Amino acid sequence: MTAELSIIVPPEKEKDDGFLRQEIIRALGKNGVQTGGHDMHPVLLKKSVDARRGKIKIFLKYKIYIDEVPPQGDSAPVPVWRHADSGKTVVIIGSGPAGLFGALRLLEHGIRPLIIERGEDCPARKRDIAAISTRGIVGTDSNYCFGAGGAGTFSDGKLYTRSTKRGDNSGILRIFVHFGADPRILTDAHPHIGTDRLPGIITRIKEHILSLGGEIVFNTRCTDFIVEKAADGMPELRGVRAEDTKSGALREFLGDAVLLATGHSATDIYALLARTAPQALEAKTFAAGVRVEHPRELIDSIQYHGRRAQAGLGAAEYRLSSQQDGRGVYSFCMCPGGFVVPSATAPGQIVVNGMSAAGRNSRWSNAAIVVETRPEDIPAEFRRRAQEEGCPALAGLLWRTELEQLAYRHGSGQQAPAQRLVDFLARRQSGSLPPASYTPGVCASRLDEWLPEQLSARLAAGFRSFGKSMGGFICADALLIAAETRTSTPVRVLRDKQRWECTAVRRLYPAGEGAGYAGGIVSSAMDGQNACSAIASRLAADSAT
Repeated sequence: MTAELSIIVPPEKEKDDGFLRQEIIRALGKNGVQTGGHDMHPVLLKKSVDARRGKIKIFLKYKIYIDEVPPQGDSAPVPVWRHADSGKTVVIIGSGPAGLFGALRLLEHGIRPLIIERGEDCPARKRDIAAISTRGIVGTDSNYCFGAGGAGTFSDGKLYTRSTKRGDNSGILRIFVHFGADPRILTDAHPHIGTDRLPGIITRIKEHILSLGGEIVFNTRCTDFIVEKAADGMPELRGVRAEDTKSGALREFLGDAVLLATGHSATDIYALLARTAPQALEAKTFAAGVRVEHPRELIDSIQYHGRRAQAGLGAAEYRLSSQQDGRGVYSFCMCPGGFVVPSATAPGQIVVNGMSAAGRNSRWSNAAIVVETRPEDIPAEFRRRAQEEGCPALAGLLWRTELEQLAYRHGSGQQAPAQRLVDFLARRQSGSLPPASYTPGVCASRLDEWLPEQLSARLAAGFRSFGKSMGGFICADALLIAAETRTSTPVRVLRDKQRWECTAVRRLYPAGEGAGYAGGIVSSAMDGQNACSAIASRLAADSAT
């Protein structure tokens, strides 16, 4: 027989097998299950940490096998991927989580994925990223956002998601483990991989796709759609035109369908869609603000009540939110023991993001603190410009670009404008700045003056709220770095809820963060899978007729 149960233990007992076994036996007894004379094999299902109310507790959920042998390895194996020999090809634009996991889903059906990626493969991409920090050179096609694995490759690799409507996220985690991730991601409540390990995992996924007959073409940027008119006049895709970013040579990539998985930073793709079928786009809520960085020891001390060393716990996380003047102000992409990194995708911009290595052992912890921004919040001049350009849905994108250029004007090269949190709240210049993890460097700037009032006022109110709920958060060593603008896209590519196909362009399947349907690695990967399942069903139906 089997049983599932949870126990609560102090952190110092988490590794004590004898103690854990007695707690499990006690919990089983309370549920009327006697283990005397029976073989008992506990298998850990989930682990989480609760450090609220001044006492640290570890929650452990187990599946107990009594007089049964637990399955060897993961009881739910990864999918069976087939060699692509069906004669069907799907063009995938973008090799982020939606694109790669979509490709794997196609291979379950024996359908050939043909991925075109504007950026570099992982090794060359590392050099391009280094150039941003060391020389202030932003490559427009290979950077923190573009390249093998997408923006997630050089990030914390956070795999936690609260989204369940797309399906069971454990399948995504098992695939990551299959390609080299630490198996602990299967049981941790807030799993992460780490930026030091993700490139190797992405490379193994890429090699597996190639070994089964898929194709991946790097340094190739989509510039146009190959469109035919259907009988009813609706555009129907036959493929895409793309430019080699090294040579400038143009190529055509034809397929039976196109998966659009370009991520939240490909502004040129939104412009292409606006030219092709502006009715395919709608404005959506997004968020903008700053990144706040603290010394890691300070955050650990606050969250673990000064007991981190005794507890033997890793760098502490936090999640903060409040409502200010009718809009949410909240933390996003919290990176304990991490770094703030430059994520611009064009010259003349400053965009910041966060990442952590697997060990989460840097001197700092950081998080985005952002303000909910609805389409009606976009300043009138940008709504007017978008209207004049023929696509009102792009107003938020135009404003996002302005915020990033504004940060650049108040910085110095890729040195980001920064201000101590206490000075931001007091509305004064920072006479000096604390050490920061942001490698291009920071320069003192009055964020409280030049950030738009709708952001700065709500940020200030939000920070004061956070200071009350998390004592010590507001301090002289807390540093604000601008601008954090890429938490999500301001634009959604409309698709049919049943067919997953774009409502205005046939054979185009929008997926992932860039399409406006996901918000992280796992949700993007699941969205790519689901879109490609819909593609596979449609191709099977076409073959049957």
